[in-house]
Amino acid sequence: MRHRRLLLAATAAWLLAPGSAFAGGHTSRPPAAPVTYDVSYPQCGAALPSNADSGIVGVNNGIVLSANPCLATEWTWATHATGHAPAFYANTGNPGPTYSSHWPAGQQTPQVCDGSNSTGCAYDYGWNAAKDSLADAAKVTNAPASYQWWLDVETGNAWETLESAYGQTAVAQAADRAELAGEIAALTDSGVRTVGVYSTSYQWKQITGGTGTQFAASPVWVAGTGSLSTAAANCAAAGFTGGPVVLTQYAKSGYDADDRC
Repeated sequence: MRHRRLLLAATAAWLLAPGSAFAGGHTSRPPAAPVTYDVSYPQCGAALPSNADSGIVGVNNGIVLSANPCLATEWTWATHATGHAPAFYANTGNPGPTYSSHWPAGQQTPQVCDGSNSTGCAYDYGWNAAKDSLADAAKVTNAPASYQWWLDVETGNAWETLESAYGQTAVAQAADRAELAGEIAALTDSGVRTVGVYSTSYQWKQITGGTGTQFAASPVWVAGTGSLSTAAANCAAAGFTGGPVVLTQYAKSGYDADDRC
């Protein structure tokens, strides 16, 4: 009987141990799997995700030719994730000469720009914006071109196709495409291997009018605030640039998380 009592006591202790199926009616749960997150100036001063397998960090303060004031802190956070290498993303836009104080004039390279509303000037504007983003990134790493870069292409920024001075015309669409081509050329000129595009099919069509195969070498990161299941469905969609979909965004615990396709 003594041995039986000891066995019963040991069994009861196991059943009531923390994490057992019967301790307080709860089962133990494995830690949440690490997730890729993207952060930028909106997260300045806020707690950053603690369980990240990678971080994608915005270098701008929401618009071209501006610097994210928290880039150093956020880049340090991103480099601590070990699942995947960190990456940068840059805001893009093409306000044209009517709305920009940075519009090039008299620039001879990479294209000749006389200050007019031309595709050459739009290309140079994009080139200058990307080089500025690279310079900002160089303040936090001595090899910014060795990382993946993404271009954020959204209707929330200024584009000729969305501005009343230009309108949804073929000329405006060509200028907006030229701006993006200039950004990509500037990044690859500096050594970036592949430049991807963050957007949605709708925004991409609104801004560019559709690009055929012009940007087919650019992988796609689909923007979104839906669930993980929505992100998974977006992984199966066709890439709006003509390139493959490799990342899809979704909302997770108050952050922007990203599914790897």
